[in-house]
Amino acid sequence: MDSRAMWMRLKTRRWVYSFSIVSTLALGILIGTVVSFGVKGKEGQKSSDATPLVIPSPKQLSNEFSQIAKQLGPSVVNINTESTIKSPHRRRGGQPPDDQDNGGGGGMDDFFNRFFGGPGGQGGAGGDNSIRERSLGSGVIVDPKGYIVTNRHVVEKADRIRVRLQDDPPGIQHDAKVIGEDQETDLAVIKIDLERAVPSAKLGNSDSMQVGDWVLAIGSPFGQVGTVTAGIVSAKGRDIVPNRQFQTFIQTDAAINPGNSGGPLVNLDGEVIGINTAILSETNAYAGVGFSLPSNTVVQVYNQLIGPDHRVARGSIGIMFDSVENPAITRVYGAGSGVTISSVVAGSPADQAGLKVGDTITTVDGKKVSKGSELVGDIASRKPGAKVDLGFVRNGKQQSTSVTIADRAKLFAARLSDDESGNDESTPKQSKFGITVRKLTPEMADRLDIAAGKGVIVQDVKGGSFAEDIGVGRGDVILEINKQPVNSEDDFAKAESHLKSGQDVVFLVRPRGSSRQDGTIFMAGTLP
Repeated sequence: MDSRAMWMRLKTRRWVYSFSIVSTLALGILIGTVVSFGVKGKEGQKSSDATPLVIPSPKQLSNEFSQIAKQLGPSVVNINTESTIKSPHRRRGGQPPDDQDNGGGGGMDDFFNRFFGGPGGQGGAGGDNSIRERSLGSGVIVDPKGYIVTNRHVVEKADRIRVRLQDDPPGIQHDAKVIGEDQETDLAVIKIDLERAVPSAKLGNSDSMQVGDWVLAIGSPFGQVGTVTAGIVSAKGRDIVPNRQFQTFIQTDAAINPGNSGGPLVNLDGEVIGINTAILSETNAYAGVGFSLPSNTVVQVYNQLIGPDHRVARGSIGIMFDSVENPAITRVYGAGSGVTISSVVAGSPADQAGLKVGDTITTVDGKKVSKGSELVGDIASRKPGAKVDLGFVRNGKQQSTSVTIADRAKLFAARLSDDESGNDESTPKQSKFGITVRKLTPEMADRLDIAAGKGVIVQDVKGGSFAEDIGVGRGDVILEINKQPVNSEDDFAKAESHLKSGQDVVFLVRPRGSSRQDGTIFMAGTLP
């Protein structure tokens, strides 16, 4: 008997055994019922005032979910991709090298790969030191001509993309081509060419959704095509990946698993109000926390990706700021509210307009801004070449300037790989912040693309220290402390000596592995 026959036999016995238990239980219940009917009421007890129970007529229960599933199901597709990558070099003992962000996506790629079967999934080694990989995802047709929205990480770097429609016979798949991709939102548009129109979904307004509203997720988790799960909107405006300025998500508890990525989140009007993108889980499977990119963002990106350039153009002025609001930064830089600049890209519109590190932008064309997301959303929505008036505070004084919007993709195109900080034989000094710093040598400054004589490099960070708590790490370069330049160990010690417990501390830092183009960030907190 082969293994399959044995499994089927065991399965059959299991069901027979289960049925025997159920039958026995049912018999016991039946006997008990018969016995209860045989018990007579006590003599003299009256029940003429009791109202007889009535079995209601059969009625149709709520069928909204089933109707939506029937309506939207045919427009949801299963996406299979194949790609060829070079086999990673092995270290001694056959272990792969540690994961590093080499400028190609880094942590975000790892995040999606773990949860949604991106590169690194199933595959086999090729004869030319390469690996053939396959990944699985979902998508939703938004145009009867065959245009499909999905996640970029589902189709990224794929040699072949094949789409299966829900009404296709088994084994039938359609080749698809990529129309456009957007790394910032992790969205992609692909297209299949058929001689007939295909079922398409209608996109709704994600802003209309409220926390607690019912939603359905439709897709192909673990390859199970046409799976429908239900839940609610758990939260809105979630930021789940640091420094992803154009990704704020709808959180839902509708079950989302590997293979759902790129599929739709649907409201009870049968409208797509999100594209399922990620989950939060310690087991790589559903744990009640899923994230969907809002449909309003999807529409904006889609309309540009199907345009002549097949890309998304976003405005930028060439500044950076701390992505997490920190009151210490506001107090040290003396602005009541606004967005404090932590870095200005050399030669950028902001640089040409005279903006500097430490300036706090408070208005855009007279409209008040208090959060970085508001500033980015406004500037990004403007076309390159347009002009904007910015109000800002510098050293407590209100000022203004006119800035010409640039193309964000071109402005931030240069990305350099992670650099090691190198070794030096000089003796480092220990800081009460819990860090060891060392002056940059000319060779180190050149390699890190930092002006000669500027900054100190962090050689060590003590666990549980103030520096570790605010995010300072080994290899970071500290350029300023509370607006004071730090160009040597002595400068660092001097700045440190003036600070006491309870005071705000703001470091201006070039993070380890970042280039001048990447800019600087603030790391701040209140000294314990």
